[in-house]
Amino acid sequence: MTLPNDARRRTAVTTATAHPSDASATGNPALTSALAIAVIAAVTLAGAWFFQLVLEILPCPLCLEQRYAYYLAVPLGALVAIAAARGAARPVLLAGLAILGLAALANAGLGAYHAGVEWGFWQGPTDCTGPMVDFGKAGSLLDQLDKVKVVRCDEVQWRFLGISLAGYNVLISLLMAAIAGWGLARGAKA
Repeated sequence: MTLPNDARRRTAVTTATAHPSDASATGNPALTSALAIAVIAAVTLAGAWFFQLVLEILPCPLCLEQRYAYYLAVPLGALVAIAAARGAARPVLLAGLAILGLAALANAGLGAYHAGVEWGFWQGPTDCTGPMVDFGKAGSLLDQLDKVKVVRCDEVQWRFLGISLAGYNVLISLLMAAIAGWGLARGAKA
C-alpha cells in the first residue's frame, strides 16, 4: 500500500517522536559520526595526558606532533555534530567530515612512520633520533643540560600486546577515519 506524501511525513514524524534516539542515530549519520570522532579524540588525548602527567611517560617530538590531529578533531567534531543537530546544509557537514577523515588518515600515516622508526625500519628525524654528542665540560650550562631528559623517538617507552603508543595511534586514527568515511557515505546517500 502506498501512502500519499503527507501521510508518509506524518508517519515519519510520529516514528521520530516515539523513538527520538532511533531518528538521530539512523537519520543523521553526520551527527553520529562527528560526535563519535570528537569523543574518541577527547578520550585519546585524555589518555595521552594521563601517560604523560600521571605515569610520567614523556612524549617525544613525534608523539607531540601526533596529538595535533586530535586537537583538531575534538572541536571540529563537536562543531560538525552541533551543525548536524541544527540541520546545517549537507555540503557543509560533508566537508567537515571530509576534513576529519583526512586529518585522521594523515595522523595514521604519521603514527605508522613513528612506529617504523621505533622498530628500526627507517631513520627518524635527527632532532629526536640522532646521536647524542658530548660537548665536554663547559661549566654550569652542561650541568643544566645533564638534568634535561631527552626523549628519543626511536626508543619505545611503553608497549602493550607488543604495540607501542605510536602503533595504537595508528589504530585509533584509522578507526576515526573509518567513522568519518561511514558518515560521508551515509550522508551522501541521504
